[in-house]
Amino acid sequence: MAGEEIRALDKKYNLHSWSAQKTFNPIVVDRAEGIYFWDADGKKYYDMSAQLVNMNVGHGNKKIIKAIQDQAGKMPFMGPAYAVDVRSELARKVIEEIVPFMGKIFFTNAGAEANENAIKMARMVTGKNKIFSGYRSYHGATYGAANLTGEPRRFPSEPGIAGFIKFFNPYIEREPVIKFESEEQYAQYCLAKLEEQIIWEGQDDVAAIFLETVVGSNGCLIPPKGYLEGVRAICDKYGIMMVCDEVMAGWGRTGEWFAFMNWDIKPDMITFAKGITCGYSPIGGVIVSKAIAEHFEENVLFCGLTYSAHLIGCAAGIATIDVYKEENLINHSKEMGKVLRAEMDKLMKNHPSVGPCRNIGLFGMVEFVDKNGGPIVPYAKDPKGIMKQIIGKLREYGFTTYSHENMISVSPPLIITEQELKEAFEILDKVATWVDGNLL
Repeated sequence: MAGEEIRALDKKYNLHSWSAQKTFNPIVVDRAEGIYFWDADGKKYYDMSAQLVNMNVGHGNKKIIKAIQDQAGKMPFMGPAYAVDVRSELARKVIEEIVPFMGKIFFTNAGAEANENAIKMARMVTGKNKIFSGYRSYHGATYGAANLTGEPRRFPSEPGIAGFIKFFNPYIEREPVIKFESEEQYAQYCLAKLEEQIIWEGQDDVAAIFLETVVGSNGCLIPPKGYLEGVRAICDKYGIMMVCDEVMAGWGRTGEWFAFMNWDIKPDMITFAKGITCGYSPIGGVIVSKAIAEHFEENVLFCGLTYSAHLIGCAAGIATIDVYKEENLINHSKEMGKVLRAEMDKLMKNHPSVGPCRNIGLFGMVEFVDKNGGPIVPYAKDPKGIMKQIIGKLREYGFTTYSHENMISVSPPLIITEQELKEAFEILDKVATWVDGNLL
């Protein structure tokens, strides 16, 4: 089919997420390789958000494709009650080779389901009810995960489920009144407010605190020094489980296997998806501590999914972890993160429309600001379509990403080279110049 025919059928029969369907106009993609994809007219695009921050190893990896082909030919599915070689090996590989201080894994299909099941596990193990999570967070769009989510995408799931409590994540650029002398001082302020809220909610009824270890789509918010260690201490003090949502930040994105490894903490649970198979097949999961795993030796785990630990996903996961190691992508992410930081600094220096830029490894966000230095689009409201114009202009020059509030994601595949990263920033620089002159 020709590109326009594909687009017409798509718009006629598909519902696209987070969009008013009438004005949505998708790119018709013909093929993809490495950090690029091409539309039906042959135009090449830099995939600068790694799709949904999940294509960490890039497009077209032959090792992962072959693993999927081999497993599909051998046995594509077996119910989760059975032991199968790839199911056992992926779990072993994650625990023994990446997080040996953890206990076991419950596999899901995606990140939202991972968070859904982590909520249930926290309540089953602690016997408590309340779940804390950040306002500036996204944990998924299924009903439980949407109630865990703090940002406006939770609104259609409200009135919500009882027992979900929100607190404000650290975001020093948006603190309206207090000026802090250091990251550590700001962290202590945030921790004091969090502990105060826990006490007022009844510390004996709080089962878990969920954190995107590094907040993803809501700003790539890197926790200030001492904050995560402080949350861990609060959880230990009150018998609360610390759950790190690593769906977006995990699997090398920050220059470590999991983002929490950048700090001196160990969570009780880790939820993951995305980068374990990099989009080649759906799979996610909950990694639990040894203590939680021990609890379920004698107590029934009331969690179940038809496609839990799907064999094709497991085969893809094994191959993907091998690719990370063979291509040294975890360290490469850390090194390219330094290049990304330098390019962001130049962007901020040269353009009044560019505000705070944050990154850790190849996990980054660029904020666009108004003449007063405030968000060019406040709190997900964009009546003039300003961010849509920016995304459109980037696409015009072959740079694809997504926006959220006043920010664009700059989180390319971990395989990106220094030259490719600098070439992509030449496009971003050109578009920022256009924003300076047309949208400020």
